[in-house]
Amino acid sequence: MITRPTVVVLHAHPDDEAIFTGATIRTLADAGVRVVLVTATCGEQGIPRVTLAPGETLRARRIAELERACELLGVARLVLLGYRDSGAHAGPYGFGDLGSAPAAGVAGHLERIVVAEHAEALVHYDPRGIYGHVDHVQVHRAGARVVRRLGITGYEATVDAARLRRGPRHVLQQAAGERLDAGVHPSRIGLTLHADVAALQAKQAAMAAHASQIGPEYLDPDGFAQAYRREWFVRRGAPGVIDAVAARRSMSTAAIAPAAATWSAATWSAATRSAATRSAAAAVAPVIERSAS
Repeated sequence: MITRPTVVVLHAHPDDEAIFTGATIRTLADAGVRVVLVTATCGEQGIPRVTLAPGETLRARRIAELERACELLGVARLVLLGYRDSGAHAGPYGFGDLGSAPAAGVAGHLERIVVAEHAEALVHYDPRGIYGHVDHVQVHRAGARVVRRLGITGYEATVDAARLRRGPRHVLQQAAGERLDAGVHPSRIGLTLHADVAALQAKQAAMAAHASQIGPEYLDPDGFAQAYRREWFVRRGAPGVIDAVAARRSMSTAAIAPAAATWSAATWSAATRSAATRSAAAAVAPVIERSAS
């Protein structure tokens, strides 16, 4: 029996999956790869940019946004590990916060998922957690342990901050500051995925689904392609399934991406509405599991 290859993607909070790996997830799903998203916390400590409904908690809103983003990106299974968001501070962190959890314990939860899925690759973060947030650093620690223990290919999501500083404004600047103290030196980046138009439109729609955290100023059609069509990874181990899928897409993307980068706002908006309609019609809701940490 021929089985689909599987990639497990670990993120710290709802919206991280769209911001840092949305195009990669959609590209993998479109290539027939099973994508399992593991989200460590529910982002309870975020500051809502929208008014919550009476009785609605930010946790519930962010889970609903995450579920919608998963549909748009083609995620097959969503697992919520159930740790609490540690917040954007230097500690101390409370019991149940991801920031206070032993990395070995988080890695144990993750390893069981990776083994059960027979995954051949794991996506997590670079050693800085991209920009230093304690929950992101914990994601790196757990992911790196699992990659070493199982001997699978690890893809550490990162950013090329020097490129992002050239603009347009990126949502990461909300967290990492205007000078974007984030990511790794470009010489350490082993793989850059260049999104094609369909994957980029799915990424934009998934980011827009996280309306409680991402405002419209970060979704400007005039600059979205320039800001978000590249996703960067530090690879640990042999080239794996993401390398293979990225290589197959590279020829078509090379022709499409420059044109997308110069589309007018009206053209981009019309194309995005069309893509959103297609995605909504074809979306299959992921299997969602809530784990007690």
